[in-house]
Amino acid sequence: MKTATPQLARAINDRLALDLLLERGPLTAPQLRALTGLSRPTVSDLIERLQVNGLIRVTGESGGDRRGPNARLYGIVAGRAFVGGVDVRRDVVNVTVADITGATVGAATRPIGENLPALVAEALAEAAGSRPLHAVVIGAPGMVDPQTGDLAAGNVEPAWRPGLLPALRTLVDAPVSMENEVNLAAVAEHATGAAAGRDDFVLLWLDDGVGAAVVLDGRLRRGASGGAGEIGFLGRLDIRVCDLLGTQAVRGLDLPALAERVVTAAFTLVAVLDPGLVVLGGATSLAGGEPLAALVAERLAEVSPVPVHVRVSGIPDNPVLRGAVSTALSIARDAVFGQGRP
Repeated sequence: MKTATPQLARAINDRLALDLLLERGPLTAPQLRALTGLSRPTVSDLIERLQVNGLIRVTGESGGDRRGPNARLYGIVAGRAFVGGVDVRRDVVNVTVADITGATVGAATRPIGENLPALVAEALAEAAGSRPLHAVVIGAPGMVDPQTGDLAAGNVEPAWRPGLLPALRTLVDAPVSMENEVNLAAVAEHATGAAAGRDDFVLLWLDDGVGAAVVLDGRLRRGASGGAGEIGFLGRLDIRVCDLLGTQAVRGLDLPALAERVVTAAFTLVAVLDPGLVVLGGATSLAGGEPLAALVAERLAEVSPVPVHVRVSGIPDNPVLRGAVSTALSIARDAVFGQGRP
């Protein structure tokens, strides 16, 4: 096995300490030693190094009766980097800007118009103010090509078309990435929502559009062409899942009838992937709530070859926007903090 160089070892230790400070908030040097298992000299060196690099600072002292170096609390310099998350709906662009700790520092909305790239750039500039952005992630309906990062094909929404990502990159002074909107919602569910702590699950998205996202072994799965989870094109004979579960199709249905249609979409995912958990997201799922989840779980238990739990989304606000910010934070933290991996 190859031995880590001193430089790599320092990078790994620095990232470990920074991740702990992100997760737990300000910590003292003794607390960092206890949590990392590193020696006193090693922790002292990394604290000095991280301060010199402008990544952490003294934020106070621990305990009213303690003084001295061991009582100093060290925290992340929140303004070291900022990121933007973007979610585009049929009628509005939503933007959130967060500092590197994940705290929201700005937000903006724009009504949809003809020039989508310009609208996104304007909304980002408003939300960011004078803050430079280190990463921007945009939620897009439809397939995103894993090779180019751009939309793989045209979309029912006229503004979403191949070539959108290059256009955005010419207008936004930051690294810009694009991701399927349902995939971003799954990122949010995995981090703090209904799938927190689960390595395997699928998100069934029932909103203006119908889709799914797949997380296996703790990783979002996009597929070779970006088409993983595009269940709208599945069908039995001439019946498409999107026809069954589109917003217009479900309007006016009673809950048992809606649950039966959801089971039609979920069954294939469960039978093929055995995810153990189906999360119901999007406006239709939220409207059905826990009663819908219970009915879907009951029916799936009757027909599924494997056991599966069903939960409604655990994200109370906008899971696509939340996932976009989370993904942008991962990109920025790797760039600013270092990846800290061999």
